[in-house]
Amino acid sequence: MMKRLRMYADFIKIEHTLFALPFAYAGAFLACGGWFGWRLFFLILLAFTGLRTAAMSFNRIIDREIDALNPRTANRHLPAGLISLKEAYAIAIFGLIVYFTSAYLINDLAFELSPIPAIVSYVYPYLKRFTCLCHYVLGLNLAFAPLGGWIAVTNSLTPKDWPIILLSVGVMFWVAGFDIIYGLQDLEFDRKMGLHSVGAHFGVDFALNVSALSHLTFFTLVSLSLFELLGGTAVIGSILMSALLIYEHYVVRFKNDVQKAFFNVNATISVVLLLTIILGVFLPS
Repeated sequence: MMKRLRMYADFIKIEHTLFALPFAYAGAFLACGGWFGWRLFFLILLAFTGLRTAAMSFNRIIDREIDALNPRTANRHLPAGLISLKEAYAIAIFGLIVYFTSAYLINDLAFELSPIPAIVSYVYPYLKRFTCLCHYVLGLNLAFAPLGGWIAVTNSLTPKDWPIILLSVGVMFWVAGFDIIYGLQDLEFDRKMGLHSVGAHFGVDFALNVSALSHLTFFTLVSLSLFELLGGTAVIGSILMSALLIYEHYVVRFKNDVQKAFFNVNATISVVLLLTIILGVFLPS
């Protein structure tokens, strides 16, 4: 039983959930201006994990035939027969139940808006068949996290909340930037299969430049948002995130280590952002 549960956790890449979760808590801390309580802490955890579980399951289910043809992904759970299609659908449905139930328990607006991230998560895997903008739609999936954390606390979202909207748009560019890098692993396969990615269409150098521009946009938008919400305490976090982004592109361009750039550096960026916000909330300038 435990072995099966570990396999399910690997199927949904639970570690990716953990490095993305800080963005949801970041929105909650900013909205509350402090600690928002254990009830919301656990409901946000459940909602985010439920949706992330469903989203990854959708991705694996929809891409299972493509994954079977790609040497890099042929050993994934569905192509390799480690998990059945029925099990994958069951995991996705379970994730959605947890997500929608948690959103209902959070507040009215969270529940009313909850179908939007779920629909985007389902649509995303199909987009690589049609457009290079798939990278940015993936980014949109995570951009909902800080907005969700904010709404969980405030039960509202208005134009005066532009700093959290700015931060969320920045997160979209951050994810798109590293997904463009990640996609370079499958450049030749994507070209052969007629799949769309920036690298497959325009080449490695162009893709790295677009990724760098996306990360510059992330840094600019998030820095503006944090300075507006936190004041001078945002400076250290902004400097650290910029250094990490520079290191990420150094590792890709000169060390050709996509895995380190994709997971290690980006996980650190998400933690740095959350710690910056916590510091700014509890130790205001």
